[in-house]
Amino acid sequence: MLIDTHTHLDDKQFDKDRDEVIARAFANGVKKIINVGAGLGSSRRSVELAEKYENIFAAVGFHPHYFNKYGESSFGKIAELRELARHKKVIAVGEIGLDYFSHNEKKIGEKEKESQKAGFISQLDLARKLNLPVIIHCRDAYDDCYEIMQKYVDLKFVFHCYGGNMEFTKKLLWYKNIHFSFTGNITYAKAGSEIIEAIKKIPMNKIILETDCPYLAPTPMRGKRNEPLLVRYIGKKIAELKNFSEDDASRITTKNASRFFGFVL
Repeated sequence: MLIDTHTHLDDKQFDKDRDEVIARAFANGVKKIINVGAGLGSSRRSVELAEKYENIFAAVGFHPHYFNKYGESSFGKIAELRELARHKKVIAVGEIGLDYFSHNEKKIGEKEKESQKAGFISQLDLARKLNLPVIIHCRDAYDDCYEIMQKYVDLKFVFHCYGGNMEFTKKLLWYKNIHFSFTGNITYAKAGSEIIEAIKKIPMNKIILETDCPYLAPTPMRGKRNEPLLVRYIGKKIAELKNFSEDDASRITTKNASRFFGFVL
C-alpha cells in the first residue's frame, strides 16, 4: 500500500488519459493520492478531482512563482483560495514557499523575493487559521524560508521534493513537526551526493513519498511523463538507502503520510 502525496494530475499532459492514469495507480497498490495546487486555477482543478474520486484529496495554494508572475494581483486572489481551502477534501495548504531559482536566466530581484515572502506568510496564516498542514516548496531560498517558518512552529510542514544540504537538514531535524518528501530524482542521484546522504540521516518516521507527476519520473522511466503508479520506485529507493525491505518502507511511509495528513487508512 502506497500514498502519492504530491501530484499534478490536473496538468494538461494528462488531458487525454487522466482517468486511465488514475485507474492504473489504484489498481496497482496506490491507495490515496493528493493533488496539489500551484495557483488559483490548479487549486480549483485539484478540488474538482477530489470531488470526482473518493481516494483523491486536494491541497490548495499559490506556488512562489505565482507571485512573480501576477505580482500584486496575486494577493487579491487569496480570498478565493481561502474559500477553496475550506472544502471538506482539502487536507493541506500547498504548495507554498520560496523559490529564488530563475528558469529564464533572469535573476530573481529583491522586489520579487519580498512578494514571495509576503505571499508565503499570508498562506501560512491561512493554514494556521484552518489548522491544516503545509506543503513547502523551497529552492535556493532555504535561509529565508527557515526564518519565516520560525514564527509558525505550531504548524506541520512537509518539504516537498526535498533537496536541502546536510547542514539545513540537521536544523530541520530538531523539529518534530517537520517531514521530508522525496520524488523520482533520488533514483538517479549519484552515490554520496548531498541528497542521498540527507536521506540516510533523516529518520524513517519523517519520510513520505511523492511523484510530483508529470515531472521527475524515476528510473527506469526517467525523461518520460511521470504518474502515480511510479511512486513505488521512489519507495524502493528509500528502502535501499535506509536498509529496509520494500514492504516495510511502504508500510512506514504510508503510515507517516496518514498521520501527517490525517488520513484514515
